[in-house]
Amino acid sequence: MAADTATDVFEEHRSVLLGVAYRMLGRVADAEDVVQDAWLRWAAADRGDVREPRGFLVRVTTRLAIDRLRHVQSRREAYVGPWLPEPLVTDHTAAVPDGADRVVLADSVSIAVLVVLESLSPLERAVFVLREAFGYPYADIAVTLDRSESAVRQLAGRARKHVGEGRPRFDVDPAEQRDLTERFLAAAADGDIERLLSLLAPDAILVGDSGGKSKAPLRIIETAAKVARFLAGAARKGVDEHTTFETLELNGAVAILARYDGKPDAVFQLDVADGRVQRVYVIRNPDKLVSLG
Repeated sequence: MAADTATDVFEEHRSVLLGVAYRMLGRVADAEDVVQDAWLRWAAADRGDVREPRGFLVRVTTRLAIDRLRHVQSRREAYVGPWLPEPLVTDHTAAVPDGADRVVLADSVSIAVLVVLESLSPLERAVFVLREAFGYPYADIAVTLDRSESAVRQLAGRARKHVGEGRPRFDVDPAEQRDLTERFLAAAADGDIERLLSLLAPDAILVGDSGGKSKAPLRIIETAAKVARFLAGAARKGVDEHTTFETLELNGAVAILARYDGKPDAVFQLDVADGRVQRVYVIRNPDKLVSLG
């Protein structure tokens, strides 16, 4: 296989490889490093023996991601405050024509699901990602992980059960979520506690991720009253003429990116159900905002 052909084949599958690696690792930079390592393996491989390049590349990427995940898990045990995944800009409408497939892809990359995946073992996470997000047959996953098909099915069952128990079900129309997000942002930016309370579910929570590198709560804030007071106080202290807001799609759902003097400062995303905000995610770790610059 000529060098330019090898590059073309790899680039054809790059988005899938990034999708697998990001869902495994929850960080864009780590996913890109894994895909770069996969390219080096592909470039050095005897490609004449590769009958299915996509299968080969997904197998290599998954194994590299498992190794990377085992390495970073110890790092995350010492993480300061709650951990949230690095925001990922998504637009499944162009790449995935079928509406049902778009829903599956968006759900598998949502912040809520990625948080639950953090509690799985690396092998369980790999099986869940390959099976639930990308629809790979158990036989192919068994080859990828060098496990028996029965063992893979057991891993899949445990992972599916754990994710099902830990994942909140917030099914909402995207237009409704966008409308509620924009109204919520306006109320928060104005520091209007009463309007915030009218939009928050009584048992709403706020999860902030700063990694200890910027200002954000180091514990989950619970109840609508406390969430509203926190947001109103933060607006009074941090929102001024240097602050701008923009709406974009992150992790398969509408989100708000706040910039300060043009630089990414925070990401806000909401989980919505029954017309109320159930969860507020705030990502302020500057390391996780680099890709949004």
